[in-house]
Amino acid sequence: MTRLSVNLNKIALVRNTRPLDLPSVTRHAAIAVAHGAHGITVHPRPDGRHIRTADVHALKALLAAHPDIEFNIEGNPFHDIVPLVLAVRPHQFTLVPDDPAAATSDHGWDLARDGDRVAAVLRDVRAAGVRTSLFMDPEPAAMARARDVGADRIELYTEPYAAAHGTPAQAASLARYAAAADAAHAAGLGINAGHDLNLANLPDFLRHVAHVEEVSIGHALTADALEVGMGEAVRRYLAAIAAGHAQAAR
Repeated sequence: MTRLSVNLNKIALVRNTRPLDLPSVTRHAAIAVAHGAHGITVHPRPDGRHIRTADVHALKALLAAHPDIEFNIEGNPFHDIVPLVLAVRPHQFTLVPDDPAAATSDHGWDLARDGDRVAAVLRDVRAAGVRTSLFMDPEPAAMARARDVGADRIELYTEPYAAAHGTPAQAASLARYAAAADAAHAAGLGINAGHDLNLANLPDFLRHVAHVEEVSIGHALTADALEVGMGEAVRRYLAAIAAGHAQAAR
């Protein structure tokens, strides 16, 4: 079964609009875990507009009591996040090539250009006992290179699929992601996925794309939590994952 990691960036974004710990990032992490989430994801950025360094340490302390819950830190390794990763030693570090000014991540790694620099970071992070994952576009030909630079996993950037969902382009998009996942699996890589996945498009994605070990979901899950609460939102996403796998098995 694909595991669900809850991204808490948008909880922190709301919190940061006032000088209060409200809503609490750690409280929402605890609720998510209590209702079945398999992991917690955060993506600190240099401007501290949502998750901050103090949040990362607080979440690490919270999850120490839950050794079965994975902690995933995302970020651009060339924007001073690696010292934090090495200090905290999460279960996984997802390397994302986002620009500091970008509103959100919007593309995967170009390993033909950045592979050597990425490989050096991967060596240091893996030496610290942290699993590594590269944020990648669904390009089957790039997966062997991701393996060669030393990644343990890749995370498929799924915004293009989300944009195509429910349109005539959906089938072609799913075929592209399925081919990329198959190529990554053949290369010996684990496979994660994330970005704009939601309750409507997640089952279809998992029905067609094999080998997905983890999905990281934040924006849509937080929006749903505003309506039904964090605990119920987590339950609904777990049900969506189960539905996708059940459909795939038919």
